[in-house]
Amino acid sequence: MSRMRRLVERSFRDVSRLRHLPPEFGNLPIRVSTAGGLGILFRPMDSVDRDLFSTVEAIVRPKDIVWDIGANIGLFSVAAAARAGSEGQIYSFEPDTSLVALLRRTAALQPKKAAVIRIIPCGIAGGTGIRSFAIAERARASNSLAGYGNSQTGGTRELQSIVCLTIDECLNSLPAPDVVKIDVEGAEVELLQAAKRILTETKPVIACEVSPKNGDEVANLLRANGYLLFDASKPVTVGAEQQSAPWNTIAIPAQKLQRYQKH
Repeated sequence: MSRMRRLVERSFRDVSRLRHLPPEFGNLPIRVSTAGGLGILFRPMDSVDRDLFSTVEAIVRPKDIVWDIGANIGLFSVAAAARAGSEGQIYSFEPDTSLVALLRRTAALQPKKAAVIRIIPCGIAGGTGIRSFAIAERARASNSLAGYGNSQTGGTRELQSIVCLTIDECLNSLPAPDVVKIDVEGAEVELLQAAKRILTETKPVIACEVSPKNGDEVANLLRANGYLLFDASKPVTVGAEQQSAPWNTIAIPAQKLQRYQKH
C-alpha cells in the first residue's frame, strides 16, 4: 500500500455511511465504514464482493438459520437476511468491538421482510478462553486471532482481548444452523477441528474462506464427515467437486447436494 493511500485511509477511519444491497437482496440497508475498506464506501454495491453475494444466492434458502462467523461489517449477514426472509434467523459472530457497534446499527435498520440479525460479540476458535485479537492496520476485514492473518493486514494497529467459544459450544444456546459461513483469516483448521457436533450431527452447508496453506487439511476434515467441496466462484454441479478446498469453499453434505446443485 502506498504512503498516500495509508494517509487517505487514516483520514477517513471514522467515516460511516448508509448504503443498500443490490435489488436481488431487497435493497436492504447496511451501515458501512472505512473500517471495511474505502471500496465499500464508494463502489457500486453490486460490485463490492460478487463472490460473497453469489455464495449467499447459492446456499441460503427461505426460513434458514444462518451463523455468520467473522461477520465483519455484515455483508453476508444482511444478504442472508434478505434470502432467509422474515421466518429465518441470522446470528452474526464478530469480536471486534468497533465492528460490533456498526453491526448493531445495521441490525436495527432491517425491515420486517428480512430475517432478524442477532449480534454475538465473541470469537469462534478451537477452544474456550481469552485470546488476543489483532486489529489490522489496513481494513478491519483482515483482523485475525493473534498468530494468524495474512500479508494484507499492513501490520497490527492494536491487540484486543476477546472471549472465544468453540462452534460446538454455541449449539448449547442457539438453534442449530442450516448454513454456516466462516471467515477467520487462517484459523479455519483450528475452528473446524473443534466442530465435531456441527460436522457429524447438525451437518449444515458451509461457506468457508480457506487460506491456501490450509486447503488440503480443511478438505480432509470436511470430506471425512461426508462433505463434498465446491468452488464458490462456479456453479454447484455433480462432477465439479474439488479435491483441495479452494479460497472460497462451499461444502455440502452429500445427502443434501440435490437441494443445492444447479442442473
